[in-house]
Amino acid sequence: MRSLNFSPYKIITGRGSLEALKSVDGNRFLIVTGGQSMRKSGVLDRMLSYLDGRAVHIYEGVSKNPTINEVYKGLAHMHAFQPDTLIAVGGGSAMDVAKSMIVFYEHPDLSFESLATANLPDRREKVHLIAIPSTSGTASEVTKSSVITDPKRGIKVPINCMANKPDIAILDSDLTMTLPDNVVAETGMDALTHAVECYLRVDCDDFDAVLAQGAILGIMEWLPVSYKEKGQEAREKMHNYQCIAGLAFTNGGLTMVHGISHAFGGIYNYAHGLSNAVVLPYVLKYNLQVASVAEKQKKLAHMIGCDDFIAAVENLKEELNIPKTIRDMGLDEETYQRDRARLAASSLMGPTKFNPVKMDEHNILEVLDQCYYGV
Repeated sequence: MRSLNFSPYKIITGRGSLEALKSVDGNRFLIVTGGQSMRKSGVLDRMLSYLDGRAVHIYEGVSKNPTINEVYKGLAHMHAFQPDTLIAVGGGSAMDVAKSMIVFYEHPDLSFESLATANLPDRREKVHLIAIPSTSGTASEVTKSSVITDPKRGIKVPINCMANKPDIAILDSDLTMTLPDNVVAETGMDALTHAVECYLRVDCDDFDAVLAQGAILGIMEWLPVSYKEKGQEAREKMHNYQCIAGLAFTNGGLTMVHGISHAFGGIYNYAHGLSNAVVLPYVLKYNLQVASVAEKQKKLAHMIGCDDFIAAVENLKEELNIPKTIRDMGLDEETYQRDRARLAASSLMGPTKFNPVKMDEHNILEVLDQCYYGV
């Protein structure tokens, strides 16, 4: 038996849909966002105009791999301001921090140290959450997951609970029109990885398979167009398809690509989407030893009109100027070899335990070497 959940309560899509903020319920809004992009692009000013007449406070400066300290800092803002609604606007990092802030705000008995053994909440009681992505990749606006970096231990700490699900997701592709090329490429590959990992899991059900397949087909078609032509139609398609991928994996789950990516991100602060993009083809090849995975990859190849799905992913990476290996990302061999055992231990955490090929401290090293050296 399996319980599926396709919340949030409402997904609002289309150009200019940010204006929906005019009609949302609430009186005290805390906006959580990243660096300066939302301010420089005028998005924050537009949001403030839509929320005119209501109390608004802004917590900004969330980093690309947000840390425990950033969550606690945001939590202090919540206690001081006492919001009834959080609005997370920006990339996945802003949304992850906002989700985590609410969990600890409503459940002060919880801490990052107790997450592994605690009974996590399945709903929010005090604060509503609105998520507005400005990138097309993480799909955090529809998922139950948030991932926060513990810099002292060099690991990513996941918080997976239904209380993380936003009430409203606003998909306004206008927010993506000024994205740098590398962000378009990396977040798009993150979305593709979500859909592919979900579909290739051995326990992927019919509901998630349909969503994942649709997302894969759409992303493979529209990501290179979005990257090269930067047009409105392609950006809107990518914004929608990345969300569909999120609806798939929030129920169906992920596998080893994310486990390895979290390890490199936690230790070296690499961008999450970039790490996923580099690692994905190597994990696809490694998992071919499972018959069901090999068969599904054949189906994907047929679906997108090619003979080899892995080759298609590698060609897409080349089109997007994604490095082929971890070494090409700038990690020197001496550092990699020094941290190899630590990377292996960290890679085995989280979604790697659901990989089609069961991984241990020995075969994970084989995959890591493939990702690093490209062999």
